[in-house]
Amino acid sequence: MKHRIVILTAFVLIVAMAMTGAVSAADTSTDYTITTSGTGSVIGTPDRAQISLAVETENPDVTVAQAENAARMTTVMNALTAAGIPKDALKTTGYNIYPVYEESKLPARQNVRVYRVTNTLTVTLHDVSRTGEVIDIGIANGINQANSIRFLLSDEQAQMLRTEALKEATDRAAADARTVADALGVSIKSVKSADVGGGHTPVMFQNYAMNDVSSSEVPTPIQPGEVTVSATVTVTYLIG
Repeated sequence: MKHRIVILTAFVLIVAMAMTGAVSAADTSTDYTITTSGTGSVIGTPDRAQISLAVETENPDVTVAQAENAARMTTVMNALTAAGIPKDALKTTGYNIYPVYEESKLPARQNVRVYRVTNTLTVTLHDVSRTGEVIDIGIANGINQANSIRFLLSDEQAQMLRTEALKEATDRAAADARTVADALGVSIKSVKSADVGGGHTPVMFQNYAMNDVSSSEVPTPIQPGEVTVSATVTVTYLIG
């Protein structure tokens, strides 16, 4: 009987020691951390431009409206390529045909007044300084709608600016972490984790209305402005 009691007591002690060891191990594995976030913003100049131009024609005969539209757009595209704009920079992005009805108090008796044909061409430029020139060439050769101008960054330019923004964001996160650590009287030992937020590259739009198209010897002035590339970094630091 005493022998059994001794064995049972020894077993309880072993279990207790094992549990104490497990608790100690859990305690020593606890990480003390500081988590901070930083945002970096870098301003850059757009190096790409997309210009939306259109030819609109009207005629009671839809085939005549189509033919006139096609002839004018062909003239525009030929003039642009003759000015050195690559053919692959020209892309048709819209083509619409719809009837314009005569005004009538009886909807059932509406008659088609004309058919309106609209052909939209988007010109992509790698030299944004030619934006105004492209508009002027288009107007001089048959364009009667200039819908919009879009300034943006090439992939290479966007990545370069994002790299700078990420460095700035990381530096700010680290500076905040050091400030907090000093205030708490602890030191930063290493980085536990880092999370990179999605940077945002805004695209600038500039509407270019043409209410009264007329030829002019004065070049159209277009300024691309600037875009801002931002990035956010969240870092968790181990402290001790």
